Amino acid sequence: MEKYLRLKLRGGVFKDVPAKRSRTMGKIRGKGNRTTEVRLRYALVRTGISGWRLHAAVPGRPDFYFISEKVAIFVDGCFWHGCPDCGHIPKTNRAFWRAKIERNRQRSAKWDRLLRKQKIMVQHVWECDLKCNLQSFLGRLKRTLQQRNEKF
Repeated sequence: MEKYLRLKLRGGVFKDVPAKRSRTMGKIRGKGNRTTEVRLRYALVRTGISGWRLHAAVPGRPDFYFISEKVAIFVDGCFWHGCPDCGHIPKTNRAFWRAKIERNRQRSAKWDRLLRKQKIMVQHVWECDLKCNLQSFLGRLKRTLQQRNEKF
């Protein structure tokens, strides 16, 4: 656990966390999540959008990176990044979760700044948008890629 988050917990550790909750949280993965990253990957393939790499070696390791257009896509989980529409803070260990989500947002902003310094366009898409507005996002992405392709 990060030093930053340890400061937000009494005694620097979780206490009284049920074994079931610990197992559940331990199974959550940052890459290859079916509700976010895989859903977008399938949609990109179905719509014929190509030229992307998964987790390219650029700052922040974006979920998708379009090399020739210099466009980085981050798929943000609603819970982990605090979606204003559907994200929430759990009732237990509220201080920790507030700090965790805030730290995720800060880290995200840091990577955005570093990528923009390298003239890489950054786009974020919420998990809930992939569920409800996928076609709209794909349309915006296509337009962005066409514009960037003309530019380079």
